[in-house]
Amino acid sequence: MSGNGTTAGDDPLQTAVWRLRSRGCWADAAALLLPTTPAAALQRASLLVERCLYTEQGWEEAEDALRTAEAMAHSDDERGAAACERGYLAYAATLLAVRDRADEARAALGRAAALVTPGAPARALLDFRRGLLAENLTSAPQAARAAYRRAHAGATAHSDPLLLSFTWRHLAGLALREGELAEARHGFAQSLRIREELGYLVGTAPALVSLADTETEPEASRLREEARRLFRLLGGVPMWLSRQLAPPVPPAATA
Repeated sequence: MSGNGTTAGDDPLQTAVWRLRSRGCWADAAALLLPTTPAAALQRASLLVERCLYTEQGWEEAEDALRTAEAMAHSDDERGAAACERGYLAYAATLLAVRDRADEARAALGRAAALVTPGAPARALLDFRRGLLAENLTSAPQAARAAYRRAHAGATAHSDPLLLSFTWRHLAGLALREGELAEARHGFAQSLRIREELGYLVGTAPALVSLADTETEPEASRLREEARRLFRLLGGVPMWLSRQLAPPVPPAATA
């Protein structure tokens, strides 16, 4: 979940990978990466794991890529990063009710925490994913908030704007659940701003819908309609957003 390839002067390969990823073309992006080094194998696996969460497809391909990345990892940081992806894949399978792998997700992220050096760039992503587990699988919002805040600080320190867009979004979601409307609106607006600046199209529709939940009419409807346009443009990803974008059911006629 890094922003590599989004700025001028970056490696052309990473720029191409980013452009495909940001438009929801994860398989095409992964095809550009030959798993000849631990870093390339891990990046390829992370793309295919992310595809699972957004499309609810490609689980076996992600597993194969992840096993390759795990086999190629040599240093503690590399093994920790691979374990982080393993935990994220298990989290996605559990969240989307493909298979209950919650215990595997917790164990893998715990293993990653023991391996990834404190203060390393990968630590921020790990903290974020541990927050996801706490919020969505354990129903522990306070633990989730603490993890998201650690991730937010790490993403700021390591200049990872894409991860910042996620931490802003999830901290805002917790604020909204607690009725802190102004705080939630600010966080969702920050997340949307970053995603638009990065050109992260596949994440822009969810950001628009979240911000709409904090706005009044007619702004809320305008934001949701823009989200629907992007959702259709990208071929219906992320799939889980379809439920939120479904048109309201008209009331039944009465005699």
